[in-house]
Amino acid sequence: MNEPVTSETYAAQLRRLAELTARVHEQREEARAWYEQQCSAAERAVAESADEVNRAEREVVAARESQEQVDAEVAVLWQELNARLGGGGRRAGAPPAPAPDATGDPMSLLDAARDLLHRTRQPGELPSSVNPLLALYGVAGAVLAYALGAGARALAGRSDGELAVGLPVLALVVTLLGPVLGLIPTRLLADRRHAVLSPRPVLIVIAAGLTTTLLLLTLP
Repeated sequence: MNEPVTSETYAAQLRRLAELTARVHEQREEARAWYEQQCSAAERAVAESADEVNRAEREVVAARESQEQVDAEVAVLWQELNARLGGGGRRAGAPPAPAPDATGDPMSLLDAARDLLHRTRQPGELPSSVNPLLALYGVAGAVLAYALGAGARALAGRSDGELAVGLPVLALVVTLLGPVLGLIPTRLLADRRHAVLSPRPVLIVIAAGLTTTLLLLTLP
């Protein structure tokens, strides 16, 4: 026959069961808390990853827009450079690719290139090295005008009537215009060198031409 369970043994079994139940409940709560922590960490990681993806997409869009802007600026500057070097409006082909080791802000580099082109577009004065040539222009213009005037006076000596009266006046006018005739080739020289015709070359040409004219007029 089964022996009867004493009250002390039964009570001990109940306490044991209660302890096990409490321990199971505590472990279950710990597991639930750990699970919730892991879920929260995963959600934060997903949210951070989504933010990084969005930020990367915005950076890609900004970089693409910046590249398009830089490419457009490069194309404009390249065409200006081609025209400046005498391209005559012909297509200069594609601009050179950027150097692999290029550093720095491309917009700053483009601003510097644009400023350089702007300064090179501004015409300067003719250099002092062309002063002898300018003087030669003045002398040649005066000699040519004097020769034309002499020819007109000679023709007047062989003519009569109105020609005999008008040709000497015309000869004098042409001779007096001699000092400024040298300004014509001087203007062409300045245009060919993309320079402005400043007062210095004008004075050199006129002074040389005037001196030559006075010398020719004083000849016997």
